Amino acid sequence: MSKLHRPLGTLSDDADPVRLTPDTAGWRYSGLRVLSLGPGETRILHTGEFEAFVLPLSGSATVRVDGEVFELRGRDSVFTRVTDFAYVPRDAEVELSTKDGLEVALPMARCTRRLSPKYGPAEDVPVEVRGAGQATRQVTNFGVPGVWDHADKLNACELITPDGNWSSYPPHKHDEATECEVVNEEIYYFRIAGRDGVTPSREGFGLHRTYTADGELDEDVAVRDHDVFLIPRGFHGPCVAAPGYPMYYLNVLAGPAEERSMAFCDDPAHGWVRDTWAAQDLDPRCPVTSHEGRVQ
Repeated sequence: MSKLHRPLGTLSDDADPVRLTPDTAGWRYSGLRVLSLGPGETRILHTGEFEAFVLPLSGSATVRVDGEVFELRGRDSVFTRVTDFAYVPRDAEVELSTKDGLEVALPMARCTRRLSPKYGPAEDVPVEVRGAGQATRQVTNFGVPGVWDHADKLNACELITPDGNWSSYPPHKHDEATECEVVNEEIYYFRIAGRDGVTPSREGFGLHRTYTADGELDEDVAVRDHDVFLIPRGFHGPCVAAPGYPMYYLNVLAGPAEERSMAFCDDPAHGWVRDTWAAQDLDPRCPVTSHEGRVQ
């Protein structure tokens, strides 16, 4: 089995789908937890040396941290709405509670600075339509530099790829400090919609590719709902949504740079594809969602 592809069930031995730390990933900075809370349940978390976002995947949440209370409206699924979220600092006790049930992601990064908690309203989250033609996708930039600057190391964004389309393309990398890239460890956390295009399901699938120029890494895998793929280095892309099954993924990035950045370099063999987009129409299915709900 691939050491980079972590299917559902390999990153947790309880009801929580994902428990990934830098140590279990084999690197230094990036991590991810995905928690499931039943109706009326409360969970206490200790962030330790990690800062994190509290990002509802389905359901609503109340977040209590450092004497502050944030009410997160959330969403029915990642395919129905752009959600509000919260930032929680390192060395904090965080109480999560829910009235009707909650599935929540906590993208996290090992950091040194302790910042204050902060609420991120859904209406302030930019939604970008990137690419063109069959490479059209939605990028929800909730936790990226220049949009959300209240973090020490942590970067995160969401992608929705309509069924049949390609994203994370052209293939790109960020494993060196060069003129066009910075070093970041990246996590892909996938959700795949079922036949209704809205409800996540293990029935559907997508494809993901990661490789290095020297061929030491060369992986093409089928990914399903709740799967994780780790990017320690090398070019990654495309992510392909199989026809009939829209694809969502949460990207979590962190690295050693003093200033947060998501800069990358395209694979020079395929970067020319970007130049063709100007002559192509956007896929009318994008954007898929906004803070008000589904657009289509």
